Amino acid sequence: MSARYSKHHGLGNDFLVALTDSLPLDAVDRAVSLCNRRTGVGADGLIFGIERPNGTITMRLLNSDGSPAALSGNGLRCFAQAIAIARGVPHLEIDIDTPAGVRHCSVMATEEPHTVIATVDMGVVCPGPDPDVEDLMAASGPSVAMVKRWETGDIGNPHVVCEVDAPDAIDLAVAGPAIEAHFEEGANVHFAAVSGLNELTVRVWERGAGITEACGTGATVAAQIFHDWDLVGPKVVVRMPGGDALVDLRGPVTLTGPATHIADIELPDD
Repeated sequence: MSARYSKHHGLGNDFLVALTDSLPLDAVDRAVSLCNRRTGVGADGLIFGIERPNGTITMRLLNSDGSPAALSGNGLRCFAQAIAIARGVPHLEIDIDTPAGVRHCSVMATEEPHTVIATVDMGVVCPGPDPDVEDLMAASGPSVAMVKRWETGDIGNPHVVCEVDAPDAIDLAVAGPAIEAHFEEGANVHFAAVSGLNELTVRVWERGAGITEACGTGATVAAQIFHDWDLVGPKVVVRMPGGDALVDLRGPVTLTGPATHIADIELPDD
């Protein structure tokens, strides 16, 4: 396998992308090594894009700790941009096979030469996992005392959405893992508040990556849950530290936001 990668970010959620014809046997080791921000290239995750003989494109994402993620909204946008660049086209319509199912992606060039706007099909938000305790907030300790209510959702990966008055007041490094620890397979944890008409502000703790600037699947699940709570409409702007994404819950659920190509990287082949 060629040791060539491209690096992209979607609202500060950054990924390394390798386009290849097979998943390497050392994929987990590569993810842990390359995503390390001190001794590697640095990223929240490593994406392998595998082109099958029948022409289908498969996306496999590993978090920075080597654990698999079935879906990532930001990762999908970055991956679709990498394919558009590889094919030398400014716009692209493509179906991508993920462990969560086939997802359609639309890529459109912008006036910024390294940034595209991409809309991706996010699937259906389903009920999420139950915690292994009866009272999640009490069991998670005083660090989560500001949570007003919470709900779980699953969109290929599990999420816990917590409503708070001020997401910026939450100590993510304490509250995120405290809540995640009560889910057998872990979960992404989001602290969110309504910050305007059909607008949410969200901060993110991601399973397998820790604190991140944005989470596309989390933005989608948060929008769905707050919509179910009758706090926002079906089109929701989700503001995260890395920037804003638009979630449209009408019909097929979609996520729209930017993807930016940072660099192409060639590493010594072991």
